[in-house]
Amino acid sequence: MLPHFRPQDIADILIMTFLVYQLYSWFKNSKALQVVLGLLFLGVIYFITKNLGLFMTSWILQELGTVLLVLLIVVFQAEIRQALYRLSLLRNFFDREESALRIDLLEFSATVFSLASQRIGALIVFQREELLDDHILHGVPLDSLVSGSLMTSIFIPSSPLHDGAVLIKDGRVSLASCHLPLSVSADVPQHLGTRHRAALGLSERSDAAIVVVSEERGEVSLSLAGELQPMASAAQLHEKLTSLLQPLSPEEQRVGLKSRLFANLWPKVAILCMVVVCWLLITFRQGEILTITAPVTFHNLPDALTLTRSYPDQVDLQLKSFSNLVSPKQLDIVVDLDLSKVKEGNNNIQISKELIKLPPGVVVVNMDRSLIRVTAERKPLREEKRRR
Repeated sequence: MLPHFRPQDIADILIMTFLVYQLYSWFKNSKALQVVLGLLFLGVIYFITKNLGLFMTSWILQELGTVLLVLLIVVFQAEIRQALYRLSLLRNFFDREESALRIDLLEFSATVFSLASQRIGALIVFQREELLDDHILHGVPLDSLVSGSLMTSIFIPSSPLHDGAVLIKDGRVSLASCHLPLSVSADVPQHLGTRHRAALGLSERSDAAIVVVSEERGEVSLSLAGELQPMASAAQLHEKLTSLLQPLSPEEQRVGLKSRLFANLWPKVAILCMVVVCWLLITFRQGEILTITAPVTFHNLPDALTLTRSYPDQVDLQLKSFSNLVSPKQLDIVVDLDLSKVKEGNNNIQISKELIKLPPGVVVVNMDRSLIRVTAERKPLREEKRRR
């Protein structure tokens, strides 16, 4: 029988679907996604071999998985750091506010196509929301306004800064002659040179917009999200950059949220199905009743009293598990009673489910008894005075 879906379970599935889709959209054009898919394949093999009783194979895969996880953290530390930055909901509060756009994009677009007509290569990076410090190497600091004459003077072949990329950040030229990471995708056409591979490599790892001018073909392209889009005219480039770099109005943002919900629908549906299957595998023991014996402990006994007898000293609990990730049999579960209101003589202490500390996903269904009899006596006066 399928497990019962609680509101918490639906929220659990939706949250994991959102997180997995975000990771997929960030890493879909990078080596990290291929490695993760390989690890998932090994995980499936491990799950099958363990359930089939192939002890040697499952043990080797389990030990290998531990080593691979450590290697992943070392090899992909930059990608992991960038993903954590993207997931941070507080980064907008701590990051400094973006300054108003001070770039004449119409002049910039005309300058780019002027360079293309002269067969002068160029590589220009626009930083957007995500920081690019971990991806850009070297570079000469400039900190100047963006102008067509400056772009031309940087990329003419006689300039010492023409070999590399220009970084535009917060409406100003921040660095020149930068080195960008190259794309490792096998889908990049062979006729594309180092500039285009660098533009694709950076756009695969961040949300930056990169303008590329080919000196061999005199073509202008825009690299965004791991894709290279050819620009036919300065007007088209101006329109595209304006939509990418200028902040949207509140009305446009509301429309964007609605459209983003249905964008890339099939990948989202596939990820949702995958998360549901994983959730079913994790919770296939949902509703299973386990019986364990929990010892009875005490606290807050008054100083003037001493505990002489308690019966029983353990309680049988019937627990219901909502997940197979946590097994109550492997946990140290106790019934801890408060004796602060105990008086001299015999006392009956009520056991409530709130007194039993349980892990998430485990609840108490039944107990074999609801009262614990405790006998307390007053300490001798000598002992009490000695304690004082």
